[in-house]
Amino acid sequence: MSGSTIPLCPTCKRAVALPAQNPCFPFCSERCRAIDLGRWLGEGFRIPVESTDEDEDGTPLAPHPTDS
Repeated sequence: MSGSTIPLCPTCKRAVALPAQNPCFPFCSERCRAIDLGRWLGEGFRIPVESTDEDEDGTPLAPHPTDS
């Protein structure tokens, strides 16, 4: 990123003041920050995960009763 690039708020796309002048950085306001949090909590944003046929310890999962 070059020194002249102005960051944009990820919610409303307005120009954002740098962290020294803006406690809500990278958002432009507390409102945009709350909107983003609401999207995460409402599962509007999700982190993709791969489906696996193994348990956390690596053992194969038992077939589901409806699987044949």
